[in-house]
Amino acid sequence: MHREFHRTAHISWLRAAVLGANDGLISTSSLIVGVAAAQTEKAPVLLAGLAGLVAGALSMAAGEYVSVSSQADTEAADLARERGELEADPAAEHEELAGIYRSRGLSPALAEQVARELAAHDVLGAHARDELGITELSRARPLQAALASAAAFATGAAPPVVLVLLLPTTVLVPSVAAVTLALLLALGCVAASLGRAPILRGALRVGFWGSVAMGVTALVGRFFGATV
Repeated sequence: MHREFHRTAHISWLRAAVLGANDGLISTSSLIVGVAAAQTEKAPVLLAGLAGLVAGALSMAAGEYVSVSSQADTEAADLARERGELEADPAAEHEELAGIYRSRGLSPALAEQVARELAAHDVLGAHARDELGITELSRARPLQAALASAAAFATGAAPPVVLVLLLPTTVLVPSVAAVTLALLLALGCVAASLGRAPILRGALRVGFWGSVAMGVTALVGRFFGATV
């Protein structure tokens, strides 16, 4: 048996995971750098990092759940409307399905045959796929999306928090900045590769904006830390 492996079915989840990890890494590292620049005690820095990790992961999960739930509601409404149209006027719906296949290049006779045979197997599924563009792989799954987003964010946020646990505060800011920049460059390469974009440009773009975020928060922490 000839078996093939395609990444198309997983590419959206991979890209979302990379972006979620990128957000977790930048936001948590920036928070840690800002707090560490304001004072020298480790406990407040660790607390800020953990709070940023938990709050960010939950925020990502909630936002993704609400967004994907809205998509799922829209899909359900479209399927319910299509089910009603199939019950009210099956002949018109059959002609609509055959017209879709004709527009894709099938001959009228073959389009009629394909529409008839697919409808006999799963008429709603045929209309959902070819008329509405809804497939099993593309169906909205709110809980799965929420858990994936939270896990991706937490994974990205974990390295700077671990550095706070392991390193003394005297070297914390440069160490977190250096490790974060290296990880951001790696994530930029992965994201660019998934999107088939220039890898170097994608890595430098992510690294630049991550550096800006950490630099600004460090300046804010240093300013208010000196003032307070």
